[in-house]
Amino acid sequence: MNIEKKLGFDEVRTLLASRCQTGMGRERVDAISFLTDAEAINREQRQTEDFIRMTQSGDQFPPMDFFDLREPLQRIRLEGTYLEESQLWELKRSLDTLHAFIALIRKEDEATSPYPALERLADGVFTFHQQARRIEQILDKYGKVRDDASTELLQIRQELRRCEGSVSASLRRILQRAKAEGLVEQDVNPTLREGRLVIPVSPSLKRRFGGIVHDESATGKTVFIEPAEVVEANNRIRELEASERREVVRILREFTAALRPNTPELLKAWGFLANLEYTRAKALLATQLEAITPQVEARPLIDWTLARHPLLIIAQKAHGRSVVPLEIALGNHKDLGKRQRILIVSGPNAGGKSVCLKTVGLLQYMLQCGLPVPMGVNSRCGVFRNIFVDIGDEQSIDDDLSTYSSHLLNMKRMMRSCSPQTLLLIDEFGGGTEPAIGGAIAEAILARFHSHGTFAVITTHYQNLKHFADGHEGVVNGAMLYDRHEMRPLFQLEMGRPGSSFAVEIARKIGIPEEVIGDASQIVGQEYIDADKYLQDIVRDKRYWEGKRQNIHQKEKQMQETIARYEGEVSDLHAERRSILRKARQEAAEIIANANARIEATIREIREAQAEKERTREVRQGLQQLQEELLNEETTAAAQNNDEAIERKMRQIEERSKRRAERKTKKELPKPQATAPKEEVVAVGSTCRIKGHSTVGRIESIDGRRATVVFGTMRTIVDVKRLQPADVPKRDSITQVATYLSKETREDMHQRKLNFRQDIDVRGMRGDEALNAIAYYIDDAILVGASRVRILHGTGNGVLRTLIRDYLATVSAVKTVRDEHVQFGGAGISVVEFNT
Repeated sequence: MNIEKKLGFDEVRTLLASRCQTGMGRERVDAISFLTDAEAINREQRQTEDFIRMTQSGDQFPPMDFFDLREPLQRIRLEGTYLEESQLWELKRSLDTLHAFIALIRKEDEATSPYPALERLADGVFTFHQQARRIEQILDKYGKVRDDASTELLQIRQELRRCEGSVSASLRRILQRAKAEGLVEQDVNPTLREGRLVIPVSPSLKRRFGGIVHDESATGKTVFIEPAEVVEANNRIRELEASERREVVRILREFTAALRPNTPELLKAWGFLANLEYTRAKALLATQLEAITPQVEARPLIDWTLARHPLLIIAQKAHGRSVVPLEIALGNHKDLGKRQRILIVSGPNAGGKSVCLKTVGLLQYMLQCGLPVPMGVNSRCGVFRNIFVDIGDEQSIDDDLSTYSSHLLNMKRMMRSCSPQTLLLIDEFGGGTEPAIGGAIAEAILARFHSHGTFAVITTHYQNLKHFADGHEGVVNGAMLYDRHEMRPLFQLEMGRPGSSFAVEIARKIGIPEEVIGDASQIVGQEYIDADKYLQDIVRDKRYWEGKRQNIHQKEKQMQETIARYEGEVSDLHAERRSILRKARQEAAEIIANANARIEATIREIREAQAEKERTREVRQGLQQLQEELLNEETTAAAQNNDEAIERKMRQIEERSKRRAERKTKKELPKPQATAPKEEVVAVGSTCRIKGHSTVGRIESIDGRRATVVFGTMRTIVDVKRLQPADVPKRDSITQVATYLSKETREDMHQRKLNFRQDIDVRGMRGDEALNAIAYYIDDAILVGASRVRILHGTGNGVLRTLIRDYLATVSAVKTVRDEHVQFGGAGISVVEFNT
């Protein structure tokens, strides 16, 4: 369409089409049409919005992996037709994509879909699970028909492989014999010609070789002979290949026949995929342009902020520049302050008037085609029934039209169709003819547009059109701003006042002689020059005060940010104070718990040593007194609400508790006899205890890191690191240990037996982690008297299995290590038996 070319929408179509993967999506882009129904436009916008949210939701987003199968699906409606292997493979991948998107859109675990617009788009679309599963039974992962797709096909392919193997073996023997007899070169190998395995031979030796000549080289120096010995076998292979193809076709026909009744539903699903691809293209373009999907109101309205030309965004991004946004408001609504419908834009040449006009036209056209538009999120948009454009030079030699005639022809069409539902976009209104009459005709046409309540954006240099806005309600001037000091356009629209052409300033900048400029000023009259100068002064003053206003606004914003930061820091300080107090209470509670544990341990030792009950009661009373003192100290520290006081009190509490515990221990435990310092390193024959236990034993032997220790009548193997030296108990104590195990030791062994499991799983561990876990496990197994355990290490490449077997070989208590029975895990499990 001509209007699309003038506005640049044809380039937007190209951008959308380049983001489609299949012809379906590109056809959907070609079918874009101008919409006048607000509901239809909003439906398109919400679909794009849902797709963008879906890509940003964090869900596993499926790939757009589908193919245009509409033609094959239409073709298989005829009986006897079928889908080829490649088409069936593409159908399977497309159905997988369809199912993934439908599952993401409809989300069975949620009452309502998070993407309602896309859900409505997918209404009535089936996912064809059964057909997809059947294709999986027919095709392998490479898209070829599986051997087990049918029993007949499996038998044919098995026989075909046997025949091919037989032919290959025969050819190797024949070739070896021919090489030995000198009939062929040593580096010759069998090759394939017309589906048959043949041997390259010199033409002079072909009679001696014997067989069927199937081909010869381009130079004629080599012929390809099929030896007579394999002719029958090759014939059989060809027969089997034909049988294989017939069976494959039969399978494909059978599946296609079952699929044929679902063709209408499949075509509907493919229509959904085409819309989905088109929506994806819109979402990608929206992301690139930083566009929004606004809610469109069902009335003529333009109330835009930060509006930017889409094509200009892409062009400027390529050069690392940004686009100056446009602010514009037109509409018959009280919210806009004025019921302004016609905007007269004036300003210097090359100042951005035409860009402003095209930005309005292209964004409104994109909007009513259901596309996202680059503008501010607080923008408000409406719908126009018609959009007319008069931009550029449309003179035609064939139609005998001049530039001005073509403009007048467009004006006639616009006056014929103008209405309150129409938007007119006119560039250089009244230009192309003698200025006086051109301006007069333009003003008369503008009056007609105004009387019909038409919406319009018009650019002009004519003073009478600028004055027209002052005397007519609903018509407003707009100026493209220009920096008079730097003599450069700012490409910024300011509504509410006319713009200056800056003709004199621009002529002076270009270098026009001053006397020429003076003569021109006299011709137009001093009144015109003064009016233009006053207009420029107004622009200058307004820019100055606008800059002041923005500076004040920025300072206020910085002050608000500073206040918010200080308030946040104060809040953080209060939170940190509460955290310190909470931590102090926790540390106090831990100190109480530690003191409780130490004294309880002392009581247990006293009980095991058959201490007096009175002594035990005294110890418990001391514990209660200590706990009360600690709580009193913690409460006092918290009440002070001071960090240093809390820390000082906590240190005092901890030191006091340590001193009390030391005094209690000295009073309650028998004083040790003066002996030589204990040897820190355990050795054979020395006494020791297991860390965390009180029972004393004797080391019988040490084998590397393993030590055999005798506790009374019980012998066990323990890691040396878990032992610590202990004093030799008195004789009466030794006699008692030989026949009596402490309650703690008995309870510990009982718990170990209850919690012990016959299997340990070290799959997925590193070598050192696995060996450490197995070392403790074997210790426990020996301690509880297990006769047999199983270690699950997996097969893998066998490294972990080897490390474990090497370690078990060093343990003297291990009798045998073998693989588990194949039915229960085989080489992935080691069965360990111990000496009884």
